[in-house]
Amino acid sequence: MNFVDKLNTAVRKNSSLVCVGLDTSPELIPDGMNVLDFNKAIIDATADLVCVYKPNIAFYEAQGEKGLDTLHKTIKHIPKDIPVIVDAKRGDIGNTSAAYAKSLFDYMGADAVTVSPYLGFDSLEPFLKYKENGVIMLCRTSNKGAADFQSLLCEYDGKKRPLYEIVALKASQWNTNHNIGLVVGATYPEELKNIRIAHPDLPILIPGVGVQGGDLDLAVRYGIDTHNRGIMINSSRGIIYAGKGADFAKAARQAAQTLRDDINKCIDGLKK
Repeated sequence: MNFVDKLNTAVRKNSSLVCVGLDTSPELIPDGMNVLDFNKAIIDATADLVCVYKPNIAFYEAQGEKGLDTLHKTIKHIPKDIPVIVDAKRGDIGNTSAAYAKSLFDYMGADAVTVSPYLGFDSLEPFLKYKENGVIMLCRTSNKGAADFQSLLCEYDGKKRPLYEIVALKASQWNTNHNIGLVVGATYPEELKNIRIAHPDLPILIPGVGVQGGDLDLAVRYGIDTHNRGIMINSSRGIIYAGKGADFAKAARQAAQTLRDDINKCIDGLKK
């Protein structure tokens, strides 16, 4: 079962388009806990409410060797029927890119990974060779500085088009193994709408709802595919830090359930 099939199975089983970002900082978890035990508690509390987990590798690399071991064990703890995207934003060429792919897919056990397409196809090819794994390309990211490059008008096929549109077009052209997705922020709903219309079948990871101010209803309305899926609405801090005390896992479950139910209400509204 490849990444997309695994994702769609989890979506159906849990009636969920929620992605929980496991961006765990030691200083933000309850006193006396370690990151691994915190992550396990979050996973155990939310596994029936989500379609995917997304640990950001930076938070584990910052903890040194112990942190990477924690990431490895966190991924192993996630139920096998829930896919894992390691948010690594890798982008390099040749043997370096191949080494990144081997590390993330073979060693870490990620089902998918985020990548930067800035260096072109040969930088992504080592990842794409893993036909069962997902490759989620940065396209229109949720941060304010995204426009510095992603909105620049570029000449392509005799037309002036923003760079993010060309990235999405290339993703579709390169998607011969049906394992490419896109990152498109909820903070840019019109761009999300344009990308979904142009590329109806690509799965889209959508950050930016919540703390960054993205509108959930527009993210669902503009991102959803014709099967009422095809999007992963990410929430990190809003779920894993929903509670500060001993009941943090219970609070995380409630936050995940609220987000799942709110997304499903948006979908139901589209059917009317």
